[in-house]
Amino acid sequence: MNTKINRARGRPRRFDPEAAVATAQRLFHAQGYDAVSVAEITEALGINPPSFYAAFGSKAGLYARVLARYDATGAIPFARLLRTDRPVAESLAAVLEEAARHYAATPESAGCLVVEGTRCNDPDAREATSAYNRAAEEAIRSYIADRHPADAARLTDFVATTMFGLSAKARQGHSLDQLLATARLAGAALKSALPA
Repeated sequence: MNTKINRARGRPRRFDPEAAVATAQRLFHAQGYDAVSVAEITEALGINPPSFYAAFGSKAGLYARVLARYDATGAIPFARLLRTDRPVAESLAAVLEEAARHYAATPESAGCLVVEGTRCNDPDAREATSAYNRAAEEAIRSYIADRHPADAARLTDFVATTMFGLSAKARQGHSLDQLLATARLAGAALKSALPA
């Protein structure tokens, strides 16, 4: 008599936290933080809720990991665009055009994950996204202030407001051409506002 238990062949499926964060990023970016449920996340990841909570602690904990991944791999590359070898207005215009391209690149997840996250209802998730947003605005402000200190606050507000608008319009279905037209108009305004 054969007493061996018939087991499924192959190794058991291993949970890959980095792949899970990438999957969650797509969900959050496409639907927004508030619209994505833990049940939807666990289904997309192929895990049960206890495994989810063991890995990430909470939905907000997972979102914090998503934001860190987005910052490292998908956010506007301020360090590359805010260059000291060209006029400030030209660099800021490049940031706005890059934002337009980023926000329209993937129609199913249009807009900026951080910008859109600043409007979510969960206070922990909102604070996490707001921290990334503040850091981006500080990078812009500091860059402007190095050469135009008197203009830094108002121009940072202008650039940030334009980026929020570009993200919102991308979420509403504006095309890349429409977003670039807005970014270029804002870029022209910056060039008028700042001496070379």
